[in-house]
Amino acid sequence: MTEISHSLTPPDCLVAMMIAVSASDENLRTTELVTIERIVNHLPVFQNYDQDRIRTTAEIVFDLFSEEDGLDALFGLVRDNLPPHLYETAYAMACDVAAADGTIRESELRLLEEMRYELDISRLHAAAIERGARARHLTITET
Repeated sequence: MTEISHSLTPPDCLVAMMIAVSASDENLRTTELVTIERIVNHLPVFQNYDQDRIRTTAEIVFDLFSEEDGLDALFGLVRDNLPPHLYETAYAMACDVAAADGTIRESELRLLEEMRYELDISRLHAAAIERGARARHLTITET
């Protein structure tokens, strides 16, 4: 496990959280994957990030999800390798991925709740982040 821990960069951790929320319902949707790619392509936190690492990071997430305590291990890796000032960034990106296909599933909600707890994100900040994600992913026909 130590080898994996040292192989994650802070941007890898952000990608891992996005992949985790996408995979939480055991179905990686195209819209979610496109959202991850768009986020990695456009946000400054991913400047100079080698996009080939997305696949490696996804494999780490999938390997951890196949273990009994894999989610706990994933959060441990993130806490060990992601600076705390980026915890809300990780949560915001995960919310965007969850909202990308227009439906947030129960499994995604549970994972987001666990992320809030594990990354110690206040309820007020989480609500603001969630509201922003919802606003960004509304369609013209929604009321």
